[in-house]
Amino acid sequence: MNEATTNGAPVATSQTSPADTTPRPQREGVLVTPQERLSKSQVALVDGVSRELLEEPGLLCYNAAATEIFRRAGATVEDGGDCPRVRLSSALVDQALKTAPSRIVLGARDPGNRLVLDAYEPRVRFVSGSETNVWLDVEWDDGVPTFTRQPGSIERLCRAAHLCEHLDNLDSFIRCVNIQDAEVTEGNKDVNKFLASLNNITKHVQAGLTSLEALDDVVRLAQIIAGGERAFAEEPPISFIACVIKSPLQVVGDTADKLIAVSQRRVPLVISSCPMGGATGPFDEFGMVAQINAELLAGVTLNQLVAPGAPVLYGSVPVRTRLDNLNDMYGAPEFVHYNLDCTQMARYYGLPCYSTAGVGDASVPGIQATVEKMLTFLTVPAGGAQYIHYAFGLLERTNVFCPEQAVMDDAHIGIAKRWLRDTTVEAGRRDEVLSTIREVMKTDHRTFMYHLPLPSKGEAYAHYPLEDDERGALGAAHERYKEILDLPSKPLPEAVRQEIQERVPGILPATLSDEV
Repeated sequence: MNEATTNGAPVATSQTSPADTTPRPQREGVLVTPQERLSKSQVALVDGVSRELLEEPGLLCYNAAATEIFRRAGATVEDGGDCPRVRLSSALVDQALKTAPSRIVLGARDPGNRLVLDAYEPRVRFVSGSETNVWLDVEWDDGVPTFTRQPGSIERLCRAAHLCEHLDNLDSFIRCVNIQDAEVTEGNKDVNKFLASLNNITKHVQAGLTSLEALDDVVRLAQIIAGGERAFAEEPPISFIACVIKSPLQVVGDTADKLIAVSQRRVPLVISSCPMGGATGPFDEFGMVAQINAELLAGVTLNQLVAPGAPVLYGSVPVRTRLDNLNDMYGAPEFVHYNLDCTQMARYYGLPCYSTAGVGDASVPGIQATVEKMLTFLTVPAGGAQYIHYAFGLLERTNVFCPEQAVMDDAHIGIAKRWLRDTTVEAGRRDEVLSTIREVMKTDHRTFMYHLPLPSKGEAYAHYPLEDDERGALGAAHERYKEILDLPSKPLPEAVRQEIQERVPGILPATLSDEV
């Protein structure tokens, strides 16, 4: 286990490592006092059960290379034809946790948008996510909203990245639209989805990898944007997601190949697992958290066996199953419980946590979407996960992206951030508080509006931040979306785009456009 968490307790941390004592700019996020559902003994219980699961029944491993990596490291491998069973010992897991870094830097085109993810600093960032196939347009007909479903495309992904560049509370961009243009192939999809994103946003960009053969081209693309191989290694502007474990406890063949290759290149990687409570995972909180924790420990172990010290995130995406139609369900109390527990387990191991909030069942913006999303916006981040994905624009679970919904989610996350902030009741402000109230009481008006410091604009809203007298919050969000579309784009420098075109095969003209 990471030395700093031998006793399972957080340690004092800062945003800088001993070798880097000068504070660097980064996106602030919101620093919280973590809510913890589990006692120390319950954390130890979950940890113990997860480790027992990794030994019995162990993992069904559908990847020969991963099986051999585990075997060479000392795991017990029982041959079973195409699917050996791999049993991981606690010692093997501890070895991986010891080398996995507790602090990861995610770079960005704009250095001020970098993220420092420290497992022991509960500084929460909110992120987009899911590669949706459907883009939902909103228009008005005689004051009534109409909704049109459109296929994902390069142009719409570019538009989504441009929008997310200007959403104040969005800290990192996970591509949220699947590009389905006729000229997009399996061979060129990865370079074009990363470039369409990077050419339209100055925040960190993350995505899964469609084709393993495209990995080197994507890395080369990001190295050009970062300013070279060394700059990329220090602050990579991209990272990857790999859902390497199919629940329950099965190593996926092609995804394991991608995990191994990304790990070898030491690019930041989310090890993601998404069991569905009641279907591919236990409905019960204890069972669900024990299983997903075992799956994530297995993925982290494989990552660290390939490349000790490689940057890795504990990617918990536990959901509940709707028992009437077997769809995944995000806007449910059990979902909150699962995610709070997983965040606590990640902190126990000293791993930065990639968690989940802001998803609902509703297929269009409205009261159901708002209630389901706010349930998780106000609860899951309280656990202190460093990276909250799925938080912007998603509807119909993770199948639809709506730009107006992204604008509404940004406003709601702003409210949640203010709610999540720590109290300002502290001894150092005693004299200030006494002085201010006494001063006001000496005036004729006896109100506080004329006394500094006033709240910032974001804090000063005494009303809901999206208002439209005729069309409500959705109408206000639509107007804000149109305003953002009219803002100047922030494309990569012309020389950088030219170098990309020369050195990276498969680039399509639409991804290099300087307009959205």
